[in-house]
Amino acid sequence: MSTDDSPLTLLITANPAPGSLTHHVLERLESALHPRAVEVADLHQEQFDPRFTLADRRAYHEGGNYPPDVVREHRRLERATDLVLIFPVYWWSMPAQMKGWIDRVFINGWAFEYSAASDLQPKLQQLTTHLLPIAGGDSGAYERHGYERALRTQIEHGIVDYCGSRRGATAFVHESEQPSSEATVESVERAVRIISGAIRADTPRA
Repeated sequence: MSTDDSPLTLLITANPAPGSLTHHVLERLESALHPRAVEVADLHQEQFDPRFTLADRRAYHEGGNYPPDVVREHRRLERATDLVLIFPVYWWSMPAQMKGWIDRVFINGWAFEYSAASDLQPKLQQLTTHLLPIAGGDSGAYERHGYERALRTQIEHGIVDYCGSRRGATAFVHESEQPSSEATVESVERAVRIISGAIRADTPRA
């Protein structure tokens, strides 16, 4: 939700292994976006606490008085025009640390406002959210069993739409654990091309 004319892309990831494919994809995307301004948030390296505490619960109901670490994330997101969630798929969803980041940061009073009197008022209209899931399964399995649709419904509709953020691109990297490095490289380059192209094509809003 940048308030100036300089578009900033915020890349969020959660993977404890710095040499993982997740981090390789993040680095490839950061390079592809150059010279556009990019900020990287590695939730594991930063030791972000994903636990939704009593303080978070009070902030949710009051719509304010957020914990300091949550406020820091709000300020970071407010500088961004685009958000990219880069994550390994665990049990057909994002890792617990990233889900906890969503739980605590995309909170009532900041990402949206809800009350019995006013109903739902989304507040992230100035942000475009992109998804880059890294999946162990192949694309055929995801299509046959509806895994991709389920994941996209959960995140795109359940989180992005709910908060009023614009939907950006979603690009999967499939077969991330296969022995063929050539296939993985092709899948990574395709995903990076889709996400970076969508970000570059999006006209920043003041």
